[in-house]
Amino acid sequence: MTPHIESVLRKAVEKLRVAEMLVANGAWDDAVSRAYYAAFHAISALHLSQGQTFSSHAQSIGRFNKDFVRTGMFSKEFTAILTRLFEDRQSGDYDVSGLVTAEDAQRDVDDARRLLEAIDAYLRTAS
Repeated sequence: MTPHIESVLRKAVEKLRVAEMLVANGAWDDAVSRAYYAAFHAISALHLSQGQTFSSHAQSIGRFNKDFVRTGMFSKEFTAILTRLFEDRQSGDYDVSGLVTAEDAQRDVDDARRLLEAIDAYLRTAS
């Protein structure tokens, strides 16, 4: 694994750590946002391992699904997780009605952790 990919993974781990702290402190909107970015940085590291970068989040998620989920490298469950994390981040960042719950935030943190751990394990064995 290259130093650059390792630094992107460290960024993902840091976002996840912050998301966990935010959940513990009841800041659910911000927790789901950080959980999403943990997952986003994890898939960005995966793309970098293939020599790819993308200019939009939608492109990055789409290519993750095409290159890694549809090929069977990663579970289809991760497609649903990424989609929900993205939607929850949108809600947490922009919706003023306070729809994000403690349960939503904890679920998003747990799912982002699972995705990050799966990608980290893949990258460490692929190196």
